[in-house]
Amino acid sequence: MNQQFEHDDDIEPASKSQLKRESEELQALGEKLIPLDRKQLESLNLPDKLFEALLEAKRLKAHGAIARHKQFIGKLMRQVDPAPIHALLDKLAGVSDTHNAWLHGLERQRDRLLNDPKALEALIGEHPDLDVQQLRQLIRNAQKEKASLGTPKPLPMKAYRELFKLLKQFNPEPPIPGVLRSDDDDFDADE
Repeated sequence: MNQQFEHDDDIEPASKSQLKRESEELQALGEKLIPLDRKQLESLNLPDKLFEALLEAKRLKAHGAIARHKQFIGKLMRQVDPAPIHALLDKLAGVSDTHNAWLHGLERQRDRLLNDPKALEALIGEHPDLDVQQLRQLIRNAQKEKASLGTPKPLPMKAYRELFKLLKQFNPEPPIPGVLRSDDDDFDADE
């Protein structure tokens, strides 16, 4: 019997202060979700009650009601895994390492296309459904735009950006664990 009590002593319950800090952190995280639009919230696959509470928070105007509602959101946040939420917020803020690495990879691929003709052939080999004529035209125009940067009247970088968008279509972003894939580009960071 003594051994049973020894094992119970090994587990230290969290202090009230620690529980309160964790609760406040979850409430603050929930408050960061309020400004997100409906599609972004849907991508998190939140429980229905929390999803509706976040939508309701956008409608409230009275200071007291908003404060009470934020506490309610904080209470509901205790039932949710915060990791996917942090990942999405990091992506939206532009601090996600995975998202940044993906964007940098696309930029390197675009630069290779502009500087190395073999890169174009490799891309066509990987994606035979590409519109080769359109791609070659974008590359030529982007090269002209890039060359005009040092001149008094540089060309707008339209083809340069269009080439990037085309590469995004053929190289989708790696998914964030716990966040549903969205076909909408509303919250994609574009260089």
